[in-house]
Amino acid sequence: MIEIAVVGAHLSGMVLNPELVREGAELRRAVLTEPCYRLFALAGGPPKRPGLLRVAQGHAIATEVWALPADGFGRFVAGIPAPLCIGTLRLADGTTPKGFLVEPEGLTGATEISEFGGWRAFIASLATA
Repeated sequence: MIEIAVVGAHLSGMVLNPELVREGAELRRAVLTEPCYRLFALAGGPPKRPGLLRVAQGHAIATEVWALPADGFGRFVAGIPAPLCIGTLRLADGTTPKGFLVEPEGLTGATEISEFGGWRAFIASLATA
């Protein structure tokens, strides 16, 4: 099983979560990142998607860590559209799973939402606005 950290539309109960489940993914844990990321709501969609960018000093961002069989991981990662990509995330529990990141060029037209601490809190703020 290969762990992958998700921060947005692939979180449990979110619109793209069935893509993970279809590949045999199992939810392992919810954990914050280390405080070295900025979170953005990317332009475009639907669905709305976040972009996580690693920086020297940033925010701790809520994630879920899922585990996929190797073949399911390969199929899942092959379907990830640019400007999203897979890299190594640094999590507060000391683990470093693969996870979603965004290429800097993909931030054109994006809105920084780091202060929400995660995608769920940002989406909830849209419902109350």
